[in-house]
Amino acid sequence: MQVIVKGKNIEVTDALRTHAEQKVAKIGKLGLDFKEIEVKLVVEKNPSIKDNQIAELTLVGGGPLLRATDRDRDMYVAIDKAVSKLLRRTKKFHGKQIDRTQAQESALRVPSPEEPPEEESQSIVKKKRISLKPMTPEEAVLQMEMLGHDFFVFTDSETDQATVVYKRNDGNFGLIDTSG
Repeated sequence: MQVIVKGKNIEVTDALRTHAEQKVAKIGKLGLDFKEIEVKLVVEKNPSIKDNQIAELTLVGGGPLLRATDRDRDMYVAIDKAVSKLLRRTKKFHGKQIDRTQAQESALRVPSPEEPPEEESQSIVKKKRISLKPMTPEEAVLQMEMLGHDFFVFTDSETDQATVVYKRNDGNFGLIDTSG
C-alpha cells in the first residue's frame, strides 16, 4: 500500500512523515486490498481555534473511499486519533462486507420522500465536484457510512438515474429517486 503524505500550511518534516507512515502501517497489516492512503496534514491559521492541527486520512482502492479526520493541538496526536478512527471504519467496512454477502434481504428500508424544510437564505461556502458511480442503494449506504457523511449522491445501477441516500433523524435511511 502506497502512503502519500501532504501538508497545507505546514512543512512536513521527516519525523512527521515517519510518524504518519508508521501509524498508517497498522491499516496495511489488516490485509485488505487498498491501493493507497493519503495523509493530509493541515494547520488552520485562525488563532481562535484551539485545536488547529488537522489530520485527514483517505483510503483509496479496493471498494469505497474510507476517510477519517481528527484535530488536536499537537499534529502527532491528531494523526494518532485519525488512524484510530480509520481503523474502526475499516474494520466496520470489512465486517459489513462479510455480513452483506451472508444476508438474505436488504436492510435498507425506503421511506416515502419528504420535502426539505424551508431555510433562511445562506451563502455557499464550499463547492465539490463528484463523479457519480453506478451502484445499488445498499452499496451507497455503506459508502456514506464509511465516509461519515449524512447523505450520498450516486447513480442507481438499475435505473441509471441520479439518486440520493440520506440518514434520517430516527436512525433509518431515506432514498430520493430522481426518475420521477
